[in-house]
Amino acid sequence: MLTVPASNAELNQWLDYLLSIHPTEIDMGLSRVSQVARRLDLLALGQAKVVTVAGTNGKGTTCAMLEQILRLSGLTVGVYSSPHMLKYNERVRINGEDAQDRAFVAAFEQIEAARAEISLTFLNTLRWRD
Repeated sequence: MLTVPASNAELNQWLDYLLSIHPTEIDMGLSRVSQVARRLDLLALGQAKVVTVAGTNGKGTTCAMLEQILRLSGLTVGVYSSPHMLKYNERVRINGEDAQDRAFVAAFEQIEAARAEISLTFLNTLRWRD
């Protein structure tokens, strides 16, 4: 297991650390992440509206279309998608721009402090079938 990255760490160091602290690649369920969200006071969304896009095919296209419609309507739009294709930053877009490394690092630092003994996972691979 790696040690917690220093405050000046790069995004890749954080991603390596996050992959090392949980024994399985993915652990279904929301109870662990809900506990951490509660600790970070993230459960009240205020005026924010959330659209969840699910299904087998077309999620990326649907999200891109909704993002454009909402942005053209003058709204601030954030999109989270997983997994990423080339770079981790693709997972979060705000107003059409991928999140920057420093924003992820700052968020990971806050989450790390709040999660304490709770392990969290993220899927780091892209899989497909022929």
